[in-house]
Amino acid sequence: MGDPVELKDEGNKHFQAGEIDKAIECYTCAMKVCKDKQVMAVLHRNRSACYLKQGNYVNAASDASRAIDVDASDVKALYRRCQALEKLGKLDMAFKDVQRCATIEPKNRTFIDTLRRLGADIQQKLKTTFSTDSRVQNMFEILLDEEMDKDKKEKAANNLIVLAREDAGSERIFQNNGVPLLQKLIETGKPEMILAGIRTLSGMCTGHRARATAIVHLMGIDKLCSIMAVDNEEIALATCNLFQCIYDSLSGGDKRAYGKEEALVLDSTRDLKTILMALLEMIGSKKVSGHGRDQALNLLTKNVPRKDKREADHSKTLFTIDHGLKKILKVCGQVPELPDQLPLTENTQLIASVLLNKLYDDLRCDPERDNFRDICDEYIKGKFDPNDMDKNIHAINALSGVLQGPFDVGNILVGRQGVMEMMVALCGSEREVDQMVAVEALIHASTKMSRASFIITNGVSLLKDIYKKTKNEKIKIRALVGLCKLGSAGGDDYSMRQFAEGSTEKLAKQCRKWLCNPNIDVRTRKWAIEGLAYLTNDADVKDDFVEDEPALRAMFELSKSPDKTILYAVACTLVNCTNSYDKKEIIPELVQLAKFSKQHVPEQHPKDKKDFIERRVKRLLKAGVISALTCMVKADNSILTDQTKEMLARVFLALAEDSRDRGTIVAQGGGKALIPLALEGTDTGKIRASHALAKIAAISNPEIAFPGERIYEVVRPLVSLLHPERDGLQNYEALMSLTNLAGLNDKLRVKILKEKALPEIENYMFEEHDQIRQAATECMCNLVVCKEVQERYLEDGNDKLKLLVLLCSEDDDKLQRAAAGALAMLTAAEKKLCTKITLVTAQWLEILQRLCLHDNMQIQHRGLVIVYNMLKADNELAKKLIESEILEILTVIGKQENHPKRQEVIDVARTCLSVALDLGLIKPFS
Repeated sequence: MGDPVELKDEGNKHFQAGEIDKAIECYTCAMKVCKDKQVMAVLHRNRSACYLKQGNYVNAASDASRAIDVDASDVKALYRRCQALEKLGKLDMAFKDVQRCATIEPKNRTFIDTLRRLGADIQQKLKTTFSTDSRVQNMFEILLDEEMDKDKKEKAANNLIVLAREDAGSERIFQNNGVPLLQKLIETGKPEMILAGIRTLSGMCTGHRARATAIVHLMGIDKLCSIMAVDNEEIALATCNLFQCIYDSLSGGDKRAYGKEEALVLDSTRDLKTILMALLEMIGSKKVSGHGRDQALNLLTKNVPRKDKREADHSKTLFTIDHGLKKILKVCGQVPELPDQLPLTENTQLIASVLLNKLYDDLRCDPERDNFRDICDEYIKGKFDPNDMDKNIHAINALSGVLQGPFDVGNILVGRQGVMEMMVALCGSEREVDQMVAVEALIHASTKMSRASFIITNGVSLLKDIYKKTKNEKIKIRALVGLCKLGSAGGDDYSMRQFAEGSTEKLAKQCRKWLCNPNIDVRTRKWAIEGLAYLTNDADVKDDFVEDEPALRAMFELSKSPDKTILYAVACTLVNCTNSYDKKEIIPELVQLAKFSKQHVPEQHPKDKKDFIERRVKRLLKAGVISALTCMVKADNSILTDQTKEMLARVFLALAEDSRDRGTIVAQGGGKALIPLALEGTDTGKIRASHALAKIAAISNPEIAFPGERIYEVVRPLVSLLHPERDGLQNYEALMSLTNLAGLNDKLRVKILKEKALPEIENYMFEEHDQIRQAATECMCNLVVCKEVQERYLEDGNDKLKLLVLLCSEDDDKLQRAAAGALAMLTAAEKKLCTKITLVTAQWLEILQRLCLHDNMQIQHRGLVIVYNMLKADNELAKKLIESEILEILTVIGKQENHPKRQEVIDVARTCLSVALDLGLIKPFS
């Protein structure tokens, strides 16, 4: 281990050299072998200084305390503990330490100044605390006063919510008996008071485990669930947000260092389990409103499945399946038209299906998946009863819910004996509700082509019969959608049409007719869009649909309605109309081979060619597709699934293809809507949305396209497009966009560097593709203003500076201009680089002369600025330049007559000559 004194001295050397981690290592090793109390105190004091440098204030205070335990008058240790305590916000304790320092060394200016400053800070804190306490009391008095004016109450409620968002404000509310007072506020039963109380509690629970634990125990989980269960969408949403804040804080959202107080913060596992059980109880309870049920399902969707599949622990998912899967299936099976059903909203059953899908996706092995399937199978079979039709349609509706969620499970269950027969029997029932549930189940069951071909042979005639005979519009439209879905089973393959020529157009025409009829209810009109989502695989249908502006506008209006279950169908329709789905590359040789071996070859519809697609995009933009898309993006995450987000991103990218349309997209809020799509969702969706952002940011003013703080959120998606796996066009447009952003301000440049874009940009400066290399160099030209970038160019052992100098000799004017601009700024900022240029390549002087003689005045100006920077940097270098042909070039340019277009260049040349004159390298001609 070595001698402790030697280790201490070695640690001191590391500390002075700025190698803090090594210094801590040496001091820690010395402590393990040290027997001398005095030396041990010095080691703790020195390590405390290291922790202060690292910002580890808890350990810094702890080490300083150990040194003070040995010697109570150790001023260095006292002052270090004072600094650490001040950073931890314990001003009164810090004040006591510096007071002792000032008593021991009364003439030390540092101690006296710190004493004064801390004294003033404590006074200010006390003043703020007392004023905050009185404000909190005053707010509660106003809120709980029955006779108080409504406006005053509203203002007090808002002030309380704002105060709770800050940690200090939350603490004052909590210490001033805030939780019982907030309970009183909630118990008034007035919606605005309940909202104020719940939102204040959310602020108090955010990022603070100890406070969140206390609030859970004071309020009670059952009480919070009963508040979320009320039939008020705003209150249910606010309580859901409170539960999320509590869950985040209890499960690791609180990052603060508690130090010794860590032991006082209770273990949260039990509370988290209680919350999970309470939410599962809410799902199947009749006392819970539709909005409350939605939020309970949303909380489970967000918090039960793993966010990262690499995590080993998925016990929450297994627990939810064992204790709650049947309750979720019960929600899926509800038929609102029947009596004695659970209260639901338009979105509840789709949210339940999304939860089923996420739970199934989170399972890790076949036995777990088999268990999931068996529970579903047992539940659905258990509901079949030949004497009770209500139970049968509940089972079939639950199956529809599974088919909309984990489709593979649903598909297996549909194939079970008696299931398809039950669907067919229900289709033939005299009760309209039976027919409606059965037709919906058939529609969901025919998603896979193999299943569709089975139903085409068995169910088309059945659906046609229902369509012709029924007088109920709701059933008629569902039967039509079933026919639409079966008619589109061949996708966009022109040669695989299921129905006779013209049949799909007739079906689509009827769907458009229903879609435009405002007298039909929203839920029924939604099915018309479902039909179009399938039929628009056919290019004739797409073309007719985009020409029908009233139908387009009706669809966009429906996408903005409260029923958000429509979003997926709208997104599907738009993807089909813009042809933004993935297309397989057709290799002519393989096509010939397939024809020769008599294999099926997909055919492209004539109306799926580029000019038709462009025309459809223009029609969609004219009809107001952007405003509809921006509304859809704002939908709740449980409804707006990752697949839907991906489709919206594809549509946005297709709409942004033509640069002339990008202004329209920005003007209607498309730029802002793309940011969340680029940050969340599937990898494909994020790439498509990022690419659309790059297209907009490359040619628009980013401050207008992404106003306020949003502009900083755009950086990460753009940097993701620099990954080597992205294609050349994505790389190029991302570099163009980052160049645009880097030219705006320092804060954006720092953000680009923080996202680790610099190494990627440097790599693309070596790219063989001329345009990508030029874009990367232009981006670097805007980034060299940053100190961090300048330091990278100062480092030895790399060719960064050499590359810039060599790029100045390229034939491409734009590339030369960018490289010369970067060199001009670098040499102005760092004098050492002026000398380094002469060492990186033997051709440096020849390249510089070419720049100074260039026909392009912008490039010539940059070359002359580099010469000026080199003349100012070093006398020897200046002498070398003046002894070369540079002097002749400067003289020729400097002697030119003044000219407005060339004045900048002439002025720099004359300034260079003046510098040479001042250095005594040339004499004035007399």
